[in-house]
Amino acid sequence: MNPPLPRPIRRLKHIGPLQLGQMAAGLYGAMGLLLAPVFLIMSALSANLPADQRGIFALMGVGFSFAAPFLYAAIGFIIGVIGAAVYNLVAKWIGGIEVEMEQSKERGLRRTAVPTVLPESTRPAV
Repeated sequence: MNPPLPRPIRRLKHIGPLQLGQMAAGLYGAMGLLLAPVFLIMSALSANLPADQRGIFALMGVGFSFAAPFLYAAIGFIIGVIGAAVYNLVAKWIGGIEVEMEQSKERGLRRTAVPTVLPESTRPAV
């Protein structure tokens, strides 16, 4: 039985700002989709308000429920780009975040062997 291999510790030194911006935009946009029904419910509850206030609140609730995913995605993109730029700046000074990596043992993942080239003196005689 082979002893377990030591887990390599890696350091995250750079994050691509546009890539993080795209990821954050997708996540924030999904949050906006999840919150859209809340705004629709609030709009429906505006029927209990006095008649002179009812129309504007209903219109705002419906409008914001459709605009929320796009607004959240835009804000997420901006925050992601700025966050990555700040991280990259700070990582230059401090050195980045250390991450401990582990080989996954889940089914379905394809593992490929990395060929090893041995120096001439350690190659087995054929």
